Amino acid sequence: MINKRRSTAVLLGLLATTALIGPAPALADDETAEPPAEPPKVELVLDVSGSMRARDIDGRSRISVAQQAFNEVVDALPDETQLGIRVLGATYRGKDKKQGCLDTQQIVPVGRVDRTQAKAAVATLRPTGFTPVGLALRSAAQDLGTGSTARRIVLITDGEDTCAPPDPCEVARELAAQGTKLVVDTLGLAPDEKVRRQLLCIAGATGGTYTAAQSADELTGRIKQLVDRARDTYTATPTVVGGSAECRDAPLLGPGVYTDREAFAEHRWYRVPVRPGQELRASVSIALDRPVNPDYGVLLRATAQDGRELVRGVDAGSGRTDVISAGLRWSAAEDAPDPAPSGTVTAQAVCLVVSNAFAPRPGTEASPGMPVELTVDVVAASPAPDEPDLGRGWALLLLLTLAGLVTGLVAGLLTRWWAATWREN
Repeated sequence: MINKRRSTAVLLGLLATTALIGPAPALADDETAEPPAEPPKVELVLDVSGSMRARDIDGRSRISVAQQAFNEVVDALPDETQLGIRVLGATYRGKDKKQGCLDTQQIVPVGRVDRTQAKAAVATLRPTGFTPVGLALRSAAQDLGTGSTARRIVLITDGEDTCAPPDPCEVARELAAQGTKLVVDTLGLAPDEKVRRQLLCIAGATGGTYTAAQSADELTGRIKQLVDRARDTYTATPTVVGGSAECRDAPLLGPGVYTDREAFAEHRWYRVPVRPGQELRASVSIALDRPVNPDYGVLLRATAQDGRELVRGVDAGSGRTDVISAGLRWSAAEDAPDPAPSGTVTAQAVCLVVSNAFAPRPGTEASPGMPVELTVDVVAASPAPDEPDLGRGWALLLLLTLAGLVTGLVAGLLTRWWAATWREN
């Protein structure tokens, strides 16, 4: 009898709580979901020529350091990334240059990676022959095929091409001119000036980056960063643009993605037309493709033609990083220009200035400038959020107070009823 009355009390409490809370919201149908995006594709191209036997990276051979880096990258590879591995100078042991300069093979096809198979293929590599970098780049581009998003080649080498033609810089320019949305990032394993210039040329032609890896940790970390960056590719090839030293001479930009190069501690100006009722959205990323001193930053500002600052975005860091970025939003409704005499509304040319606070380490080349990617968009202005509605706030507070009183009253009555019933029995 007691259990039955206790169950009745619990049921009444649940019904009261449900009435106050209301029914659970229905789940929306997922019928409008967009189709899955094309998976990121990247191919690692490794130099296995004879010079990779040199033991000058942490007391180890260059090839052993590269193999360790590849194994760690394969283990950490995101599931959605499609990875391929191509080698050059890995099989021909003879002295016939004509034959040796054809020595490039794809040892892991581009696709979902079988980690065990990929690491086994890399473990068997032994430094052997010539260095046909140009041919390997052209072949790697064919391995990656075409697609709607940018694809990446990561070239790891310790020496310059010994087989030109084709010259690797010319191959990079050729691939860029085809509009294949292909980016080549280069990693140099030897402190050689000629190699550095060649790798900078290859990377610069395709909008990629060059890095000198002087330790096993630097090589592994950099490859992981570049492979991970393949997930952030865009569907439009950036437009090359040159910023100016002053706003009045700056190029006029519309919505899109732009690429430029900026020297250390430089300010580069651009202009974007924005009409009343529109909102400017801009972001900038600077790739650190060479060693820099710690404590650095990037600043993106929007200013009026007369120099008044409208809004700014800033980011700073200390230590190693891959890319540093900043962004901003500004609505023309906040500072709209006066209408023209004819009654038409004119666009206001907003000045964008990209500044950086980087300093090169001793011995680091200052030119060419660091790669800059600027994204610009102009959309309908978002309405500013309303101020808090005090009337609605008091109404909500009153409703919650009443709900609490009702709940307490019901719980008290049920408790008293249950206690009286328990004493009777």
